[in-house]
Amino acid sequence: MAKVTLRDPQGWYYTAGALAYICVMYALGWWSVFQDNIALNSLGVIALAHSMVIASYLLHDCGHNAVFVNAEHNTKLGYFLNAIAGSNYGRYEDIRYKHMRHHVDNCDPVSFDYRTFLRAHPLLERIVFALEWAYIPAVEFMMHGMLILAPWVFPSKAAQKARVLRVVLVRGALLIGVGILSFKALLLYALSQILLLTVLRFMDCYQHNYEVVFNLDDKDAKFPHRGDAQFEQANTYTNLISHRWPILNALVLNFCYHNAHHEKPILGWHRLPALYREMGESPAQTLTFWDQCRCFHKHRLGRIYAEEYGNDEVQQSVQQGRAVGVNALSFLTAF
Repeated sequence: MAKVTLRDPQGWYYTAGALAYICVMYALGWWSVFQDNIALNSLGVIALAHSMVIASYLLHDCGHNAVFVNAEHNTKLGYFLNAIAGSNYGRYEDIRYKHMRHHVDNCDPVSFDYRTFLRAHPLLERIVFALEWAYIPAVEFMMHGMLILAPWVFPSKAAQKARVLRVVLVRGALLIGVGILSFKALLLYALSQILLLTVLRFMDCYQHNYEVVFNLDDKDAKFPHRGDAQFEQANTYTNLISHRWPILNALVLNFCYHNAHHEKPILGWHRLPALYREMGESPAQTLTFWDQCRCFHKHRLGRIYAEEYGNDEVQQSVQQGRAVGVNALSFLTAF
């Protein structure tokens, strides 16, 4: 077995700290949601949700082999983080493949067009619109549900039937056990999942002005901007939580330094702020947090059927409240 070597040995404490945080907050969150105390229950939901957020973004770093030098070690850690995030109905390898396509082809490739599916099922469409109006990320839940059905729907995933059934049985048994012990705890875990998916979709929503293409399974597909670094940076946006207090950006493991990430994808999350400063902190590629919040709220229903970002300049459209964005682009739903 290859020696375990960190990609950035000098920053080992950042990796160790993130992993410790995930484990402690996840365990603390589960303990708290079982308590007969509203304050502890509330803290438990936040702890669960945020541990899953950090797990998701550290998984993203694993996909870039940014945690360890050896791909096998990144993969093993990725398996664990995928389970913590609750998305291991889909394989880590597929998550990595989809995300690498995003970086190499400079587009957002997917296999499942949920919009066509919704239009064909009017009752489900009405339910999704009602839930999205109420800030419940129904589209994201539908995409995660499709992770379970994918082996029976997509020929490229057919070999994963046995694996998906095992995951469903294990996770299903655990969740049923939670529900038997405390139905309230099960509902609070569902609430933490809502928060997780909301954070992930918010961060994805305006980070790019890429084309959404429905050919993830076509390995021979041609893309006009494949490998075009200039196009990549011009259509990528940094969406910091805070400029004044950069420490707050670590709440999403610095995923918001997105231009820096696309400049050096193999760079660990803790090095991105410094690279962002080295790159000149381009105002033209930087979005403000509250403007994004306004757009995210205003267009939460229009975004359900949005298939493209449009040709409007992103920074200006976000500032003026016109930016709609696109749903269902999470790297966790790899199909």
